[in-house]
Amino acid sequence: MAISPLESGAASDSASDSASDSASAAKATAARAAAARAAAPAGSLLAATGLTKAFGRTTALEDASLSVAPGELVALMGPSGSGKSTLLHCLAGIVRPDAGAVSYQGRNLNELSDARRSALRRGDFGFLFQFGQLVPELSCLENVALPLRLAGHRRRAAEDRAYDWLERLEVADAAAQRPGEISGGQGQRVAAARALVTGPRVVFADEPTGALDSLNGERVMRLLRAAAQESGAAVILVTHEARVAAYADREVIVRDGRTVSLGAGL
Repeated sequence: MAISPLESGAASDSASDSASDSASAAKATAARAAAARAAAPAGSLLAATGLTKAFGRTTALEDASLSVAPGELVALMGPSGSGKSTLLHCLAGIVRPDAGAVSYQGRNLNELSDARRSALRRGDFGFLFQFGQLVPELSCLENVALPLRLAGHRRRAAEDRAYDWLERLEVADAAAQRPGEISGGQGQRVAAARALVTGPRVVFADEPTGALDSLNGERVMRLLRAAAQESGAAVILVTHEARVAAYADREVIVRDGRTVSLGAGL
């Protein structure tokens, strides 16, 4: 069947549009790769640049940037609602920013699939929350071993490694007890052991001492800092307490979604 000149022209236009779309997609991918490289200063393990994130009409982050080196503890500080937790979640790959790039070991987290980002959070990243979030039905030993068991480790090997971490954080005597049977300070040290047991490269801690008295809070921070340094893990810590931030190597103030880096802590 003969093709009319009009049909031929339409086909040509369609092919041209397709080629143009492909070229635009390639340029966009190259631009995102360049942004990821720019987000990672020399020697950094995890870095972000130009992060913007809005929830509806509320802007949580606006051109926020941060980098952390292996073994470094960085404290994120700022008033409530300033964007600290949103920044932490973007850095951990939990939340995708609307603009900007997050680079981990040279890879742009924004370009990874959900499955690959989840795999990073199970292995390379560790998490410590304000209330520990331990599983109440499991013993403290089983709680710490849980990430290893989920990763496919045999029970005995996982629990041996978990017990080692309980010893390092001075709560081995609570191994057989359940979370409801121990103090808040002990529970948060158990949670810290769970965050570190997989050997993460980065630990994200969101107000880890917020539910503790000052004595237990400082003990948790001292042990967390020592354990992280021993394992070479970087720690990114959200806190509003100056005494907690004093354990950091560096403080970053988050205000109105923007970041300002300050000097060293202790």
